[in-house]
Amino acid sequence: MNSEPAQALFDLRGKVAVITGASKGIGEQIARYCAQFGAKVIISSRKLADLEVLADEMRQTGADVTAVEANMGDEAHIKHLFEKAVEIYGGIDILVNNAASNPYYGPTVDCPDSAFDKIMDINVKAPFQLSKMVHPVMKLRGGGSIINISSIAGETPDPGLGIYSVSKSALNMLTKVFAKEWGDDGIRVNAVCPGLIKTKFSKALWENEKTLNHFTKRIPISRMGTVEEVASLVLYLASDASGYCTGGIYTVDGGTTI
Repeated sequence: MNSEPAQALFDLRGKVAVITGASKGIGEQIARYCAQFGAKVIISSRKLADLEVLADEMRQTGADVTAVEANMGDEAHIKHLFEKAVEIYGGIDILVNNAASNPYYGPTVDCPDSAFDKIMDINVKAPFQLSKMVHPVMKLRGGGSIINISSIAGETPDPGLGIYSVSKSALNMLTKVFAKEWGDDGIRVNAVCPGLIKTKFSKALWENEKTLNHFTKRIPISRMGTVEEVASLVLYLASDASGYCTGGIYTVDGGTTI
């Protein structure tokens, strides 16, 4: 039996974590938790100015954090992010594919090809490409953890978000495929599927109490979730505490999908 203290299992000191879509919301909180538990952190998004504000704030608490501007819809940017992380920190132990896009809302039959391409490029192709780049580096370091931030829309289609739902379903399967193929390399791959989470992205739902009640009354835990509740699960999956977990699709949805 492993007699290591429980808190030591969550210790990320000596680890390097890369988080995409990290300038706000869930990604920001994941970055903060990884840093708080000792990881060296690369935060990435399309807007460097927002990243630098976050990085400066995190450094004031003693965090070792670097901001890298990268558009996950551009393979050259993805490669730059990967190379920068290796150049600065020597490798990558934790990858959180959090960046996502949904430029279209409405009937799927009316979804333009351009929107379809953007959704699939950022939500599926980017995690595919970045994970492939990271794989040999993680393997050389004895393993690692990849966490894909998916959505409960990947389990049950969200009205008006048809192609987004398709992309998250594909991401869930990509998670399982990589988990199955990379287990012998010591690399664990899991997905986290948030439900209704209080972020700026979902502000239209929670700023109006009547609208919020409409969405939460059917949830067993009848409230919105918080970014901290998502990030804490990611922290678990990033750490040795989840050493026997791979290929899992974990919901953080208050019971919405029951």
